[in-house]
Amino acid sequence: MPHATPASKRRRLIRLLLWGLGLAGLALCMWQTAQVAREQALQSLRQDAENELRLSAAGLTGHLSRHDYLPELLASREAVKRFLASPASQDPMPLNRLLDRFRATADVSDIYLLDHHADTLAASNWHRPDTFIGQNYRYRRYYQEAIAGRNGRFFGLGVQSGERGYYFSAPVWLDETAPDARPDGVMVLKVLLNAVEDSWAEQDAELLVTDRDGVIFLASQPALRLTAMKPLGEAQRVALRASRRYGDEPLPPSGLREIEHRDERTRLVGFAQGPLAGQPYFSLTRPMPAFDWHMHILKPLTPVISAQWVSALLAGGLYGLVALGGGIGWQRLRLRRERERFAERERRTLARARDELERNVANRTRDLVATNRRLSDEIEERRRAEQSLRETRDELVQAAKLAVLGQLAAGINHELNQPLAAIRAYAENARAFIARSRAEAADANLGQIVELTGRMAEISAQLRQFSRKSGDTLTAVSVQSCFDYALRLFQARLSEGAIHIERRWPEQTAWVRADPVRLEQVLVNLIGNALQALAETPSPHLTLGIETTSERVSIEVADNGPGIPEDHLARIFEPFFTTKSTGSGLGLGLSISGRIIDDLGGRLEARNAPGGGARFTITLPRDSGPDGKRAQAKEQSHHA
Repeated sequence: MPHATPASKRRRLIRLLLWGLGLAGLALCMWQTAQVAREQALQSLRQDAENELRLSAAGLTGHLSRHDYLPELLASREAVKRFLASPASQDPMPLNRLLDRFRATADVSDIYLLDHHADTLAASNWHRPDTFIGQNYRYRRYYQEAIAGRNGRFFGLGVQSGERGYYFSAPVWLDETAPDARPDGVMVLKVLLNAVEDSWAEQDAELLVTDRDGVIFLASQPALRLTAMKPLGEAQRVALRASRRYGDEPLPPSGLREIEHRDERTRLVGFAQGPLAGQPYFSLTRPMPAFDWHMHILKPLTPVISAQWVSALLAGGLYGLVALGGGIGWQRLRLRRERERFAERERRTLARARDELERNVANRTRDLVATNRRLSDEIEERRRAEQSLRETRDELVQAAKLAVLGQLAAGINHELNQPLAAIRAYAENARAFIARSRAEAADANLGQIVELTGRMAEISAQLRQFSRKSGDTLTAVSVQSCFDYALRLFQARLSEGAIHIERRWPEQTAWVRADPVRLEQVLVNLIGNALQALAETPSPHLTLGIETTSERVSIEVADNGPGIPEDHLARIFEPFFTTKSTGSGLGLGLSISGRIIDDLGGRLEARNAPGGGARFTITLPRDSGPDGKRAQAKEQSHHA
């Protein structure tokens, strides 16, 4: 293996460096685009969260604020003051029913009245097992604020019901004119917030409300209720237990962990456990100073992550297109320079080649002239050889005809000898009748002589027609007529051998496109071979068949002789191949017949018949015949 040259090493290093820079640029482009898309998506998410948080905070504030007037209104009623003045001497049921009616009208949870010792004197839930009557709520902040003369507010778990509620309180004055007057009781109203939380569940976000200690007391996710945003310290837990705001609830950590701090109000968070674990959230906080609360909204970061991936992929695709365009441009520039250098080299090479060619043209011209002269002589010699070959082939065909005539000589001699002997006898009789002046008898003998000479002329005409040379023009030829002609030539042999002839052809004349002389020669040859094969057959049988299709005509000559040996089937059409004894033939009959059928555009095949004997089949193109040509010409002239 050859060692790499310094130039190839340098090119390899440059190529690797370019690949590295390209991949680094792709990574940087995708990362930067993802960061920009992330910031834009976070800004859009913040806007959506801000709007949703503002609406939710306004809804919560409105839900609570619509009840803050009611405790003060009830505290000013005369029935409440009259009962508070002497509760021991009065029946509390009218006041209980009054408070219950106000509860139902205002759609709040409970309304109850405390005396100045924080004992419950009357309540709207007097009829329930967890009634507030008889309970002391001195430890509640709403009591402490109201007994001090101010309207109070408080959120916490109900001691009796264990339900989360928001409490409004107002002081009840029996005498407000004295300088040192103090409230004589407290009117308290409790509102449940389950309906607000139920409305939050319909949003595509999580909503939380925390108190000053970071305890989540309202949440759209039930698992987060009464948990702490951060683990509570011991001092905080002591203070909460003292106020009994959340009863004996453990207030565990919610599992919230900060992923990214963005500003005072926004951050990215996740949960270590619980139903929200495994997914990051965008957290936005909104203070509610009227209640000393903070409201939080948590929006899933799925749109942000999707925007990052989409932008990164788009940036990567754009970077790839730019890089591909740059690469294509650089490649085209390099190819153009290469083409220019190649064209310059080619011009120099062509100039040298042209000079060399001009020098060689003069030398080669002389060789080409001599070669052309030799080729012309060879062409002329080949033309003469082909002409001689055609003449030789025609002579072979004619020789084959004459060979067949030689084979037919005995039968023809017999055919001619009988009329000649009869003519001689009739002539002698005619002379005798003339000598006796019997003119009518002499005339009858002369008539017989004329008839016999006509018969001899017909035999001579058949021989003359068979021996004539064929032409080159193909015409419509009747296959039945060709068979009839060939059978007339063998009439003497057929009658002597008592050969049964079976004709299998349709009544309608079958026409083929061929030369009649050459087709007759092939049929005479095939029938002659069949008769030779039947010479020693006990019941000789010769079958002549014609089958037609739309385009082809099949002509069959079959016998029931000994057939053709299997090892001879592949060679019977070879020139000079014969199975006859020496002097009986040259072995050209089937070879010439096969060549004639090929020239006519057909096919000659030989095989053994299933029942014994040989079967030769000629396939030629079908012709419409003279009538068909006349009808076609008439139709064309009609359309014209």
